[in-house]
Amino acid sequence: MPRNHSPTTAQQPLNLVVVGHAGSGKSALIGRLLHDTGSPPPDKQQDGAALEVSRVSFRTGSRDCTVIDASSPREFLPTMVGGVDCADAAILIVDAAEGVSELSRRQAYLLHLLGIRQVAVVINKMDLVAFGQDRFAEVSSELSQCLSEIGIAPALVVPVSARDGDNIARRSKNMAWYGGPSVLEALERFQSVTLFVDQPLRLPIQDVGELEGRRLLTGRIETGVLRVGDALLLSPSNKIAHAHSIKVSSAEDSVATARAGDSVGVILDEKIYVEAGEMASHEENPPQLTTVFRASLVWNGAEPLEAGKTYTLQLATQEARVAVQSIEHVFEMDTLAERVDGTVDSDSFAEVILRGRQILAVDEFRVIARTGRFALIDGDQRVADGLVSMEGYPDQREALTIKSTNITSVEHRVTAKSRLQRNGHGGGVLWLTGLSGAGKSTLAMAVEQHLFRKGFHVYVLDGDNVRRGLNANLGFSPMDRAENIRRIGEVAALFADSGIICVSAFISPYQSDRDRARAAAGDDFHEIYIKADLETCEQRDPKGLYRKARAGEIQDFTGISAPYEEPVTPELCVDTANHTIDECVQHIVDYVNRVFALKPTAGDRDD
Repeated sequence: MPRNHSPTTAQQPLNLVVVGHAGSGKSALIGRLLHDTGSPPPDKQQDGAALEVSRVSFRTGSRDCTVIDASSPREFLPTMVGGVDCADAAILIVDAAEGVSELSRRQAYLLHLLGIRQVAVVINKMDLVAFGQDRFAEVSSELSQCLSEIGIAPALVVPVSARDGDNIARRSKNMAWYGGPSVLEALERFQSVTLFVDQPLRLPIQDVGELEGRRLLTGRIETGVLRVGDALLLSPSNKIAHAHSIKVSSAEDSVATARAGDSVGVILDEKIYVEAGEMASHEENPPQLTTVFRASLVWNGAEPLEAGKTYTLQLATQEARVAVQSIEHVFEMDTLAERVDGTVDSDSFAEVILRGRQILAVDEFRVIARTGRFALIDGDQRVADGLVSMEGYPDQREALTIKSTNITSVEHRVTAKSRLQRNGHGGGVLWLTGLSGAGKSTLAMAVEQHLFRKGFHVYVLDGDNVRRGLNANLGFSPMDRAENIRRIGEVAALFADSGIICVSAFISPYQSDRDRARAAAGDDFHEIYIKADLETCEQRDPKGLYRKARAGEIQDFTGISAPYEEPVTPELCVDTANHTIDECVQHIVDYVNRVFALKPTAGDRDD
């Protein structure tokens, strides 16, 4: 979903976070920005309301800037994740003499986890390397590569000497070879993304009632603007109604327009069923619908966070039970060093995958911060604050939206019993899922051949073959992959209904998509996990795809730059890393014989 930016104007402030390890010159840079803009020094204006985080302000000439600073991530992270602060952009400071350190990489990764994509790199202390252009180019190249690996493209890289003011507010005569902007000029180019009124409409519904015989929705507008007559999309129910009238708590009469920050009562033009906890938006730029998402969270619980444990998620007015599907990365709060043991306790910051039991309406924090934050509750204790990321996961709204109308189901005149008697077995879907290179297609073709020889009516749907026809118009983005599997699930269900055993061989990395395929086929669906670890699949790499993915030539590649969610309770698990192809084929065939029980029919003969 695109982020709504507004053009930079004199009225738009900029919230800026400055990160850099001790000794990189962070304090010197902030002090120089204040000095060169004629702003009061830190001790005259510092606001330390949140822990040890300080905020100081200055003006570039056309905009006000607020610098959010902290003595360490331990102080900074809770304020950002918990909602005390929100940054539009970041300055990452690197010591020119030291170069890109491991801590620099960790701080860059932190910006990635916090959803900050507008980043200017300042290579400081150029005076210590004789203002050398070659050294600047060397450090700049190394850091740009580091940032690109985590999805951040620096807006610019500026060589400076914060101590002497080189390239801070004015161009440096010591670095005449540099033709780019100064730091202050760079800040003019950043876009403000924390002006809530300019963002897409988000109205979390706090309560639902009736007024004058119409449905009344109450809540606080978090972002955007609402006008009388606007069509409102309610998520996750996907219902639409129009705003008949709007009442604002601060006004006695109805108003034509309400904005971010207003507590409102919205009277709808029709009496649709709506529940508290839904999110109202415009049809354009709605929140995403999902059952699973990535989360960067600060853990505050007395007990460590556990994979598999269920917590209560609070996001805006929504409450839902979510399970910790997996713990991806854990970092020490002070040093940002990754923990090898994976323990998530009160001294850590973690990246996890959360899965809900119901459809949730969410925004990515980097897109809309106000509705991209959440809390986890354990009992009556708030144990975590977190940020939502949908990186690698599709928006499920498209798959949940029924667009066809005036459709009447037509009953077949050939019954399932008749097909069973004719074929000698029932139909079904054998859904083979696993990483690329696990052996899905190889097994599917071998199983098809074996079953066909035994008299089964069987057909294989394979990923590569289907993408040449039915799904030729789909790419490999999370959204397209979800649609690819949705179509295959429906087609496979039709095969099963016709009495054919349909063997599907697809990576199908998302559990939600496989659940949808299961729903289409019902009891005829049989999930078979073709299990092989990533290392084994990379060693096989039959199509050379892993090599290309590692080289950055393929984006959103499952197992490398996109997630694969292992089946939780598959009907069958086939381990191709530790068994031969023949053993695996026999394993699947034995399962089919048990479940489908081929019965002799008239005309059968033994070949």
